[in-house]
Amino acid sequence: MTNTSQLSGLQLRSLVKATGELELSLITVATQQPGPDEVVVRIEATPINPSDIGLLFGAADLSSAKAAVTDSSPVITMHIPERAMGSMAARVGQSLPVGNEGAGVVVATGESAASKALLGKTVAALGGAMYAHYRTIKADQCLVLPEGATAADGASCFVNPLTALGMVETMRREGHRALVHTAAASNLGQMLNKICTKDQIALVNIVRKPEQAALLKGLGAKYVCDASARTFMADLTQALVETGATIAFDATGGGKLAGQILTCMEAALNRTATEYSRYGSTTLKQVYIYGGLDTGPTEFVRNFGFAWSMGGWLLFPFLQRLGEPAVQVLKQRVAAELKTTFASAYSKEISLAEALHLDAIAGYGQRATGTKYLINPHKT
Repeated sequence: MTNTSQLSGLQLRSLVKATGELELSLITVATQQPGPDEVVVRIEATPINPSDIGLLFGAADLSSAKAAVTDSSPVITMHIPERAMGSMAARVGQSLPVGNEGAGVVVATGESAASKALLGKTVAALGGAMYAHYRTIKADQCLVLPEGATAADGASCFVNPLTALGMVETMRREGHRALVHTAAASNLGQMLNKICTKDQIALVNIVRKPEQAALLKGLGAKYVCDASARTFMADLTQALVETGATIAFDATGGGKLAGQILTCMEAALNRTATEYSRYGSTTLKQVYIYGGLDTGPTEFVRNFGFAWSMGGWLLFPFLQRLGEPAVQVLKQRVAAELKTTFASAYSKEISLAEALHLDAIAGYGQRATGTKYLINPHKT
């Protein structure tokens, strides 16, 4: 077992106080000695995903962010509206580490053969607390990156790739033949397009701006519907007629979009209906909400019959249901196509300290397409 007594580093923490204040700070932590089946990874790249932002900021009002410096380290404070404190009750008083995934070099290992085999390897890891200089983690939670791949190449090889693959797998297992995806110009959306092209699956993309539609069409996407267009509902219905898509994954969550998708699915099915039913089509129309880009309530007019369902979809519960052998197959596909299908793009690379600068928070806090940030903890 490699001795890590000399290893310590910074870790980004998020704390909700009983006073209704959220505090972001950097603390110095000793690196945990690896157990027999564990390794220590020197984190060199870790992305800021929407799921990370949810833990990072909680229910805080980003417009209230204020910066200070304590012991030469930046500290950010934000106000949490009183009405939102109920949802934060379980977090009060807990200083939580952040960062679902990351990549770097294994610098210390435990005694098992599997752990020792990773020493010096560049790996991606999934397991939380990645916004840090070092992370001790189980060897089986690491994925060795292919020859020539950098930590930045592999930093986002779990959450977005496995989510995109999980959507396709869910579609297949639930008996659908094509799917719909919203916020489709995102990194995840671009990956999903590449997967569907390679696997010959019809995909209907929904975007929010003309320039996003142009981006996807430039990548070869056939069905792209702009929600800001006057013809959106007609365009979406026609795309559904042509693809037969009856399952959708919605990253927006709030607003009317999920209901609009169900409405258009019903309209598309009725185009080919041979007889009238006052209960609507008998084909199940499914919308899964997997994100919250719109934090408002989900609104819909129930004009799509009775054969429909709307629910939540999360990556980690899905992977648990899928089982480890099937998950390993997905991970190996990600590794094999890391620089093609599953390549990620970032708008900016920042250090841990820069992640707590107000201008950076204003950038990645938007969770907007094209504003994905990468943290390099060892960037000076």
